[in-house]
Amino acid sequence: MRKIFIGNDHAGPEYVDAIIEYLQSKQYEVEHVGSVGGTSVDYPDFGEKCGKAVAESNAQNENSAFGIVICGTGLGIGIAANKVKGIRCAHCVSPYYAEMGRSHNDANMISLGARVIDLENAKTIIDTFLETEFEGGRHERRVKKLDVI
Repeated sequence: MRKIFIGNDHAGPEYVDAIIEYLQSKQYEVEHVGSVGGTSVDYPDFGEKCGKAVAESNAQNENSAFGIVICGTGLGIGIAANKVKGIRCAHCVSPYYAEMGRSHNDANMISLGARVIDLENAKTIIDTFLETEFEGGRHERRVKKLDVI
């Protein structure tokens, strides 16, 4: 089972806690590398921190980790994570985005918006992301192109 890193800013601390608890109940090893509490912080710091944790873990043990980053909309923190070499973070607003992000883009992280995606939908998105395999084939060539940009 893959290790899951969770990074977040100050948006929705209870939301983040609930996601961590949910993943742990499913026997995932979870490492929280995000903000604690609701004190205002800068989302780029935590998108980068989580992205680096996933990239370093995967460099040590190929494809051993995934990441989930959370801010108000999921947009800014996902952009920050995507700045880290080796990260392909898909902004997900539905399970279909998570499925396509994994199966076609080999996403190793997803970003979620605590202010725009309810917790039950977030859990379904996360489950879809974690349970979907990369298809490879024609998509592999495209993912390799992403990795060299």
